[in-house]
Amino acid sequence: MVYNRLMFSPHQISQDFPILRKRIHATGTGTGKRLAYLDNAATSQKPQAVIDAISNYYQNHNANVHRGVHQLGDESTKLFHESRKVITEFFGTTPDSLVVTRNTTEAINVVCQSWGEANITEGDTIIVTEWEHHSNFVPWQRLAARKKAELWAIPVSQHGDLDLDAYEQKLHSADSVKLLAIGHVSNTMGSVAPIEKLVQKLHAKHKSAKILVDGAQAAPHMSVNLSKLPVDFYAVSAHKMLGPMGIGGVFVQPKLLEQLEPALVGGGMIDNVSMTETTYAESLEDRFTAGTPDVASLVGWAAACSYLKNLGMANVEKHGHELIEYALAELAKIPEIQIVGPVTAEDRTSVVTFLYTGVHAHDVAQILDSEGVAIRSGHHCTMPLHVKFGWAATIRMSFQVYSTKEDIDQAVLALKKVKKIFGM
Repeated sequence: MVYNRLMFSPHQISQDFPILRKRIHATGTGTGKRLAYLDNAATSQKPQAVIDAISNYYQNHNANVHRGVHQLGDESTKLFHESRKVITEFFGTTPDSLVVTRNTTEAINVVCQSWGEANITEGDTIIVTEWEHHSNFVPWQRLAARKKAELWAIPVSQHGDLDLDAYEQKLHSADSVKLLAIGHVSNTMGSVAPIEKLVQKLHAKHKSAKILVDGAQAAPHMSVNLSKLPVDFYAVSAHKMLGPMGIGGVFVQPKLLEQLEPALVGGGMIDNVSMTETTYAESLEDRFTAGTPDVASLVGWAAACSYLKNLGMANVEKHGHELIEYALAELAKIPEIQIVGPVTAEDRTSVVTFLYTGVHAHDVAQILDSEGVAIRSGHHCTMPLHVKFGWAATIRMSFQVYSTKEDIDQAVLALKKVKKIFGM
C-alpha cells in the first residue's frame, strides 16, 4: 500500500502486517487476546510487501547469480544488484560499500577478522561502552586478549548517559587508540550515542583511529545517512527493520574496503586460482561475496527499505518519540515501576525498559503474555550493564511503525494484573 507521508497512521499501517491479526492464546471455544506486539527490538514483524517480494523471487526468478547464461540466472543476478542499490541508497551510500552478512553479529565479527586481526597490536586500545550488546563486545574482548591489547568501556549512568569526561581522559592517557566500537542506540536503555561528538574527541588525539557503529537498533527508527556520518564501519540487521531474518551487512568506506582481506573466501569472489596462488575479484561487490548469496532475503530487505522510505524516516522517528513519551507517562502512574535509561522521550528511541519492584522480569513477561502482550524480559545481551547496576533482569517494551497507543494501554492494563496476582 502507498501512503501519503502527511497522513502517517499506525492503525492503517498495521493492516499491512498479517501477523498482527493473530489472536493470542485462542482456544476452540474462545477468540483469544488481541496481539500487542511490543518486542520489536528483538525482531520486527514483516509487511505483506516484504513477504510478497520474497515469495515472488522464489516463484518466478530463483537461480544462482553470476554463473548461469540462462534467463533465470540473468533475472536473479539483476535482482541481486538492484536490491543492493536500493538498500545502499536507503543508507546514503553506494553498492560497493556493502558487505552482506547474515546479521549484525556476523557483520561485526567480519570486521574483527578482516580489519582487527591485521591492525590491532600489543598495547593498542579498543574503546566500547558499558551498554554494548554482546555482539559488539565479545569479538573485541577476544581480539584484545589474543593481541594483548586493552579493551576499555566508556562508563554509563543508570539514566543512560555516557561519561564523556572519563572518555576524554582515556583518550589523553592511552598511547594508541585504534578503534571506537559503539552501539548507535542502546538496545537496553534506548540511549542515542552522540556519534559526531565522540568521533571529534577521538580524532583530536588519535587521528587514524577507526569507528565501528552497531546500527541494529538505530536503522529501523531514524534516518541514517552514511555519506554524512563520520564512521568507517556501520553494521545492521534486516530483520529489525521490517526485513527478513538471516540477512544484514556492514557498510564500509570503499577506500578502506579495498585495503581489507576478505574474511570468507571461496566460490563467487575469485578472479583466478592456481596451485600456488589465488587472486580475488576486482569488484568490491563480488570480492566480499563468497559462495551463493541469499538473493531472496536481499530482495526482501530491499522491499523493507522501500517500505520505510515511503513512510518517511522523519515520520517514523516522530511516531517513535510520541509512543515513548506516552509509555513513560503511563508507566509513571504505576508506583512499582522503575524506568531504566533516559527519563525523557527526547533522549531515547525505540525502547522503554523498566523494573517491577518485588517481581522478577520473567514473571511479569508471562503475565503480560497471558493478556496478549509480547514484551522482552532478561538481560537483553547486555550482561555487563546489568551486573553493574545489580539488575537480575529488566523488562523491555519496544515499538515499530505499526505500534499504537492502544498497544501500550493493553500492556499497562496487564501490568496492573501483576499487582493483583502477587498480592501487592
